[in-house]
Amino acid sequence: GDRVDAERRLTQEAMARVHATLARYADRAQTAEAEPVLAIATSAVRDAENGAEFLAEVERRHGMATRLLTGDEEAELTFRGVTSRRPAAEGTLICDIGGGSTELVLGGPDGVSDRVSLDIGCVRMSERHLHDDPPPPEQLQALAEEVRGIVEGAVPADVRSAARQAIAVAGTATSAAAIDQALEPYDPGRVQGYVLALGDCELMLARLAALPLAERRKVPGLHPDRAPTIVAGVVILIEVLRAFGLTEVEVSEHDILWGVALSRAAEAGA
Repeated sequence: GDRVDAERRLTQEAMARVHATLARYADRAQTAEAEPVLAIATSAVRDAENGAEFLAEVERRHGMATRLLTGDEEAELTFRGVTSRRPAAEGTLICDIGGGSTELVLGGPDGVSDRVSLDIGCVRMSERHLHDDPPPPEQLQALAEEVRGIVEGAVPADVRSAARQAIAVAGTATSAAAIDQALEPYDPGRVQGYVLALGDCELMLARLAALPLAERRKVPGLHPDRAPTIVAGVVILIEVLRAFGLTEVEVSEHDILWGVALSRAAEAGA
């Protein structure tokens, strides 16, 4: 998603990184005799003028089927993934902070009741607001104010007040859980189900935002490649919790990938 917000195109460097990753995945899939192999694309490819061209190249180069998800599909599949191993209590808010967008899904035992996809991903918001290293308070405040305004403008107050608990998925949330526990190396078993208090997220933000990028890359529990966007990601997480009046969030390793796999298996009659 680098620079997609400003330029509306996928860069050559970003596409090369994805192709390198998919080449490794294709080898592993072949070794495992996996069939079929499906590559899903989300916000960055939706927004990019060359997104369709990129997906065609993925299919040609790696022999994978591709699927571009809508924001609503992202939300539905994330909910399915999160609830695949645990029932959703009434008023469960699921927050999926991605690079270009954040999906907010409210649901319960009967499934999804409300969902929205917002253009407030951690890469997008970093590029919009965090221009200095480390970012000064006024840039952090501007970022938080934009996120708060977008969330409150897109989600009616009665929907926000219906949330009783929050579950967060994807890299920002799992990184925050790993940082809070200083996990070296990363341990999915200790991240799954970990509960972060809002106050701990606020302290974490203050600590991370005060560090230059070079020092942030060394923080225990944080993958170095996530250091450039973790500050914006934690701001988004905090503002979502505040907007919904929640004081803690549970972290889940079961996310949209689980939902897509289950959906594809169902389509195949598995």
